[in-house]
Formats: sequence, C-alpha cells, structure tokens
Amino acid sequence: MASWTIDSTFTKSLVMLLFFGLLPSSATFPTLPLFAKLCCFSTDRDGRWLEEEKSANLLCFDGEIHGWTSIFYGSQARFLRWNFTVTDRRLQSEWERPRYTQKVETHHEASPILSQFESQFEENLYQLRREKLQQIVALGQEAYPNTFGFTHTLTKSAEDIPALLPLGLDAEGAPKSAEALEAEHIEASIAGRIVAIRLQGKAGFATLQQNGARIQIYVRKDDVGEQAFELYKLLDLGDHIGVHGTLIRTRTGELTLKALPGDGKLPLTFLAKAMLPLPDKYSGLGDIELRYRRRYLDLFTDTGDFESAVSEPEGEAAAGPPVQTRAAARDVFVKRAHILRAIRKFFDERGYLEVETPMLHTIAGGAAARPFTTHHNALDIPLNLRIAPELYLKRLVVGGLDRVYEINRNFRNEGVSTQHNPEFTMLEFYQAYANYHDLITLTKELISQVAIEVNGTTVTTFNGVDIDLAPEKWEALSMREAIIKWWPKYLATQPRVEDFSDQAALVSVLTRSVEELRPLQPIPEEKFHIRVAFDIAIRALLEGHQTGKIIAQIFEVLAEQHLIQPHIIYDFPLAVSPLSKVKPDEPQWVERFEFYIGGFEVGNAFSELNDPVDQLGRFEAQLEERKRGDDEAMAEVDEDYVRALGYGLPPTAGEGIGIDRLTMILTGSRSIRDVILFPLMRPHKAVPEVEEEVHGESAE
Repeated sequence: MASWTIDSTFTKSLVMLLFFGLLPSSATFPTLPLFAKLCCFSTDRDGRWLEEEKSANLLCFDGEIHGWTSIFYGSQARFLRWNFTVTDRRLQSEWERPRYTQKVETHHEASPILSQFESQFEENLYQLRREKLQQIVALGQEAYPNTFGFTHTLTKSAEDIPALLPLGLDAEGAPKSAEALEAEHIEASIAGRIVAIRLQGKAGFATLQQNGARIQIYVRKDDVGEQAFELYKLLDLGDHIGVHGTLIRTRTGELTLKALPGDGKLPLTFLAKAMLPLPDKYSGLGDIELRYRRRYLDLFTDTGDFESAVSEPEGEAAAGPPVQTRAAARDVFVKRAHILRAIRKFFDERGYLEVETPMLHTIAGGAAARPFTTHHNALDIPLNLRIAPELYLKRLVVGGLDRVYEINRNFRNEGVSTQHNPEFTMLEFYQAYANYHDLITLTKELISQVAIEVNGTTVTTFNGVDIDLAPEKWEALSMREAIIKWWPKYLATQPRVEDFSDQAALVSVLTRSVEELRPLQPIPEEKFHIRVAFDIAIRALLEGHQTGKIIAQIFEVLAEQHLIQPHIIYDFPLAVSPLSKVKPDEPQWVERFEFYIGGFEVGNAFSELNDPVDQLGRFEAQLEERKRGDDEAMAEVDEDYVRALGYGLPPTAGEGIGIDRLTMILTGSRSIRDVILFPLMRPHKAVPEVEEEVHGESAE
C-alpha cells in the first residue's frame, strides 16, 4: 500500500479539485512545470513501515500531470509513478516492481526477481547462466568485450573483408574436397551466435550463425587446450563467440572451421552470453503475435514455414525436400531493403530527385484519413503527424523541381488489419508535363523491374497464387467497367455505364437488385452481404450523400476481391478525388487510377489539379463533408497550398505506392505485420495472479 502528501500549494489545490470533482471535464492547463515534495510510505516484505522523502517533478501538459520518483530501502528499490488526468477528473497512482534489483552495497551483485521472467524455470535458468558467466570470467575471458578481430565474414559483406563460405567451393562452384582444403590451409577468424551445440567427450561440434549464414565449428580438447575446452563446455545456445582455426571438410562432407590457436589468437573467444533461453529450434516462436513483439528474437530463430511436396495426381506426399510456404523473417526484411534500393535506382536513372518533406503538419492534407495529433511546446501550436507528403511535393514542382520522389513514413489514425498499420511507408513521386496515362506506363515498368531486381523474375506467389507482374500481363478497366464485370451474374438486373452518371438511375438499379434478393430465405451468406451493401447504398443516396462516394463503395464490395492479377482501375468519381484533375468530357469523373495486386490496392495516381480556384472550392467542399460527419475529410483549408498553385503548377502527374503492401506481394507475406519490423501492437500486460476464493466455513 502507499500514500503521499504533496507540498506544493498549486498542485495540492489542483489535486483536491480533481478528487472532489470540482473541475469541469473540459478543463485544460498550460504547459507548466510544477515542483513538489513527495512523501512516500510503504511496507517491506516483513510488514515494517518505511518512509523516504524525495523531491519530484510534475509536468502539466495537455490537461495531464505526469511524474515519477523512486525510494530505496534495504536491498530493494520501489518505483512510484503517478498520473493526474485532468480531463477525466481521475487521480491515479501505481506501484511498479523494478525491472532489476539494486543493493546499497554497490560492490555486490543482486539476484534478479521473478517479475521480469515468464516462469520460474526461466528465472532459474537465468540464475544458472549468471553463474556460468562468472566461471567464464574466472577462465580469463572478459564478460562483455567490446570488439573481436575477425578476418572473414561468412558471406560477402564488404569489399575489403573476404567471405569464408565461398572459399569452400572451387571455380565451378562445386565443394572442395577435404584433401584440397587441407592443402590450402585456409586460416580464418570469425564471429557469430551459437544456434546448435553438442559435446562428445573431449570434442564437440557447434553451429555458428552470422548475418543469416551458418557454418559448423569443431572443437577438440587436444587442439585448443584445457582452458579453451572448459570455456566451450560453459557455452549455451544463443551465446556469441569468436573462433580462430582452419577450414576443413568433415567425413560427412560438411564445411567446418576447426578451432586452433594461431598468430597470437585464442581458438575460442567469449563475446556475449545469452541469459535467456532460445525458442525450440523446430517450432521457433510459434505464437505469431509473439513474433511481432519480439522481432529481435524472431529475426535469428525463424526459418519460415514448410510443407511436404505433393505428387500429382495422387495428391500424396512426394519424395524430395519440403516446399517453403513462408519466407524466414530475416529474408523478408533483407528483401525489403533490396526493394527500396531497386526503387531508388529506377527513379535516379530517370532523372528524379529524392527529397525530404516535413512529417509534422499544421494542416493534415493530401489524403482522406484521420491524423494523429500532437503539440509543440515552444511554439504552443497543435500539429498533425503526416498522413501524406503530397501537398509539399507539389509545392516543389511549383518551385521548378520537375521530377521528385520521396520514400516516406506516414501516420494514419485508423484500424489495424492484415493490410493496414497506423504507421506505414510510402513512395510518392511527381512528374511535370505528364498525365495519368504516362504514369500507367511508368508504373508497369517500375513494378516489373523491381520484381526482376529482387526476385529475378516477374512471377511471384502470393496466398498460393502465381502472379505475373510483366507489363503485358496487366489488365486495365474503368471503375464503372469493373463494377459491371463483377456485378452478381445471378441477378437479372444488370447496370449500364450510363447508370453511374445519374443518381435516380443508380437508385433504381440497386432497388431492383435488392428486391430480387429479398425473397431468398434462408439467404446464402455471400448474397446476404450483397443485399446489405446495396441497402446501405440506397439509404445513403436517398439521404443526399454524394453519388460518387457510393459508387466507390460499391466497387470495393463487388470488384476489389477479384483483382488478384495486376489490374489498373482508372477514372474515379470526383467525390472521392479532391486533388485530381477533372476529365474534360465528364465533369463528375477525374483522371485517376489505382493499381491492384493480390486483391488489394497497392498504388494510387492521378493527373494533378492545378487550377487554384477549383482547388479552393474542393477544399471548402471537404469542410462541408466534415460538418456532415466525415471525420476523414480535411478540417481546414490549406491556404498556403492554394497560394502556391497561384504561382503556376505545370501539368503534373503524381503517384503514391505502398511499400509495405508491395513488399507483401514480392515476399509472399500474408500480413502487413510480417513486413514491418516493429508493427504497432497493443501493450502487453502480464495477467495478475488472482487468489483463489475461499469457500465453505473458512470463508467466514
């Protein structure tokens, strides 16, 4: 238990007001540091009362007061955090166990406590490895050395450092024989993490992993000496070591580094101890959510998913190696980096200039999305995290940078799914004196070239389907054509292109379709979803919602799921395209396209609107939409952008491509979280232990 007093008149008054509910729920305060003295009372494990007075800082920020302090007594530390939430009129305090223990006598080491471990077994193992670490130090090794003089890496990583694994191959790429390696006497020092280890009497084998590659090492007591062999016996899975020796091939044909002293180097050098156990080597991190939370562990333990090969046509397991159905986590992110290099190469070769634009915006614009908001203390202004860089990039085109691109981080306060993460990476590029037809051609070239650079082919496999990204394989449909193509064929009512230009005609088509579906009892699930979607569309149209928005929603319901192979969907409604140029012959439709692969949108492009008067009118229309309840519409007119257009934006085409989604396609990853190193996750909290309820007479 804990209680406190606060010796600051303003703070004490504020707390009292909060506690008794005398402040209105809308009360806010300026950013103001408050200094208080906190008197903490607590009981130790033996029930003795302890007291320590500590000075503490309070900070009032955006209607909340935050602070922290700590008290020390005996051999334990306690940390007290508090949070006074003004707008909710709540007073909260929280005791938190420390993540480590601290003794007053600094020359002694403390034992860890259970709160940082997931099980008693893990705590016991941690303690055992601490003891092993002390034994390693007693052998003359450093507990945590700051460097190791390696001579080779396993694979090529730098021009001036030779790779060891290729030295085991001849000029034709075939493995060198044991005799050839013995004659060459290749000496090397390498470092890595132990991912497999076994001891057999006075010798042992281990597997080192370094930068995604592996090599076996052989340690024999007669070769390395007693002290080095004692070190080997103290090693665990996950430890980092350095090894010096010669390259050999074992009787089983495996390339191996035989540990030997030489050139003043030790055969084994300890580099770091893994204090926690690694996951099972066969299943790795089986919990998908745990893989995302502990990516640091996932990267070096995950080997992907495999399935047994299936023979045709019997459908039985065939002889041969299993088929990989999911790439290892490390391979995915290595390939992601390759994708970014290929994109930069593509645009650099075409004269585009890579730029950087602000991530903090005073006005959230460039996309229809809810922003994350923050506050700048020094300037005392509200700010939004970037939802799109579009308006700044087009300012640069006004400034004479005719071809620009940016690989940027965007933040949108929206839901999380297999295709959405609130923080994501996009490529945006703009080209002066071009329109959306020019970008259709450029997009096909970009995606196919990146696929070849990364995978060596335009064919990729996503969700078990082979997708060919070659330019000639893309299909182009207008949005209206796509809706008509995938309109349910079991309905007698079929729309025409002209029905999408007249609200009454569209309502009529939808109504007749719903009437066809209504008598079905019971109605199949797919048809039920169609009927519900059409009902909602009819109601929205009759309530005065913009026809173009309803058409876009119908497209998403009917067509999007079918766009597995690469598709260009062009000509969008004006209502969902506030920054696009209107088609000259159809004022309610704009020169815009999106491209789809794998059943979802990957990129969005259009001929840019460059009429400042028209742009101002569309911004004002966005404000009206926001008043009607659209919280993704712009909240404020970006007058500076309209002014920039007043200086003249040349005919320009621009496009945004989701890097995360493109990486999903090219790596065969089913979720966007698989291609983001640290995806946003709900904070993980340990489940508190609950005492078993007492029953019967003892409950009295």
